[in-house]
Amino acid sequence: MDSSVEAIQVIDQVNPLTPVFEQLDSVILGKQEQIRLALACLLARGHLLIEDVPGLGKTVLAHALGHTLGLDNRRVQFTSDLLPGDIIGTSIYDRNSGQFHFNPGPVFTQLLLADEVNRATPKSQSALLEAMEERQVSVEGQTRRLPELFFVIATQNPTEQLGTFPLPESQLDRFLLRIEMGYPTRDAEFELFRGEDRRRMLSRLTPAISLEKLIELQQQVDKVHASDIVLIYLHRILEYTRHSELFQTGLSTRAGLGLLRAARAWALVHGEQHLLPSDIQAVLPAVAGHRLQPLEGRMTPSQIGQQIIEAVPTE
Repeated sequence: MDSSVEAIQVIDQVNPLTPVFEQLDSVILGKQEQIRLALACLLARGHLLIEDVPGLGKTVLAHALGHTLGLDNRRVQFTSDLLPGDIIGTSIYDRNSGQFHFNPGPVFTQLLLADEVNRATPKSQSALLEAMEERQVSVEGQTRRLPELFFVIATQNPTEQLGTFPLPESQLDRFLLRIEMGYPTRDAEFELFRGEDRRRMLSRLTPAISLEKLIELQQQVDKVHASDIVLIYLHRILEYTRHSELFQTGLSTRAGLGLLRAARAWALVHGEQHLLPSDIQAVLPAVAGHRLQPLEGRMTPSQIGQQIIEAVPTE
């Protein structure tokens, strides 16, 4: 084979997300799985919910993604007095022209960070979630489309903290994945103590991938091949959750489609073009953890995922 052809094939096999991984891993230490889940969520055209106690890097991860992916990004601090118009925008009357002019809100961006989303009232939460679902907003009878690449990262404090309005199950379902940052490892925390402030590092981050390539990767997600054997395994998971005595209700068809899409994106993130049961297992806790309510006691997303994986055979 000609050496130039071999070179082209090697270049084609290089994962275009590798520079993205390297840059994000240098800022968000010891959180490779969370970073890859966040990227898989974006490529699957879903939205991400990060739930954890304050101070574990939820906001830093969102900003690092925005800078590294070269996305226009905005941040909204959700508070109890936040109004829907503060999110989607309002029409303002211009006396000179005698007409109303729409002033777009922060939702008209590519990456929106909804910080502490459960501190806002249900009415304001619904305004954001409607935009997430429809990818458009309607104001005074006019429909306005959001950007082609529109990704919401919402952070949420544990619901037992004061001043929170828990998202109901129907609204939680709008988030494709929910992840937890967790406490850093000993080595990662020592490196954070010794190193530069993460927020200073954010200002120096440069885009590691083009917008055109990101959109191309989103389009490739549905092309990741899923064999009938893998689809049967996926359906077994849905059936197990629906008939198990562990959960109040099982995973819906929409949740099943979301699990398939997230697994395909996870495979693509790792440079694969064929879906495997292991890809479904990798994203299962993040997809199912906020959709399944245990009948007794509390189970973490990891425990829910592990329970399902152990109970459902792959063949």
